[in-house]
Amino acid sequence: MSFNADSDLETRVRKTTERISENMHIVANEPSLAFYRLQEHVRKALNPMVDRRVDVNKLHTELQGRCYDMEYAIGALRSMGKAEESFKNIQDNLKNAIFLKQQLKYEESRRKKADNNSVYKRLSAHITLDLPELPELSDVVRETANRVEHMMSKATHSSSNNG
Repeated sequence: MSFNADSDLETRVRKTTERISENMHIVANEPSLAFYRLQEHVRKALNPMVDRRVDVNKLHTELQGRCYDMEYAIGALRSMGKAEESFKNIQDNLKNAIFLKQQLKYEESRRKKADNNSVYKRLSAHITLDLPELPELSDVVRETANRVEHMMSKATHSSSNNG
């Protein structure tokens, strides 16, 4: 009987393990459990993924702004290259103005020498006019004269250094 008891026990154990295996298979593959596992995965993975997407969008916006800045800077540099002719014209005009100013100074110094003995100068020393005082006009004239003299001295100084 012990052989029968062992085979009967073995049959019962086999049936029990098969049922447990079936139940495990059913439980593991049940849709509600699968949905629970999916929900758990989404809940864990969604927040970091959303944070990364926000960071990527922010970086994209910053990068786009920097690209626009670079395009603007490149355009400005190209337009500066086109301005070279205008700067050369300005430089030529300044040289001409300096030359004309020097000529005027020379003519003025010649006139002063010639006017020292002039009849008009002697006559003007005796004639006095009562002109109204215009302080704002004299200030403007004085300031303009100072600016012109300053510019001329700078130009003469720079041209003497260059030559």
